[in-house]
Amino acid sequence: MKTSDFRMQLSGKVFAACGLWLAALGVYFLLLRPALLPEDPRFMGASIETIRVAAPGLERWLNLVFNVMSGFMIAAGSLTTLVACRYLAIRARGTLTAMVVAGTASVALMSATNFMLHSDFRWLLLMPALLWLIGVVCFLWEGDPEPTMGVN
Repeated sequence: MKTSDFRMQLSGKVFAACGLWLAALGVYFLLLRPALLPEDPRFMGASIETIRVAAPGLERWLNLVFNVMSGFMIAAGSLTTLVACRYLAIRARGTLTAMVVAGTASVALMSATNFMLHSDFRWLLLMPALLWLIGVVCFLWEGDPEPTMGVN
């Protein structure tokens, strides 16, 4: 059977939404996010003016860092969407493990870090981590996590 013969399960839809969200976040970081948000100087305990004087190249450097991070977000989101649309439906060996590792390293770590920083966006950024967890639970609920066939 081909992967096109399978109907996308709820877990695939949830993970596809997570992948698209992650790619969209990468685009936001690439095109719209300022180097320093208002919460950043507050966390550092200094005014934006003090930071600019103390580290005059910081914002330019952060923009480059965010460019690199954006590329990884877009790549991870694209690959997550591919896995959600093709490999979850056929329950390919290793898919659940890969999704757990990817979710832990991406949205769960991002959410936890934003809580440690007391970010203004921490509650909003908890949603993708919870959605990822829901995707894992749905995948387990939908059937045997062991594949019955190989990847086509």
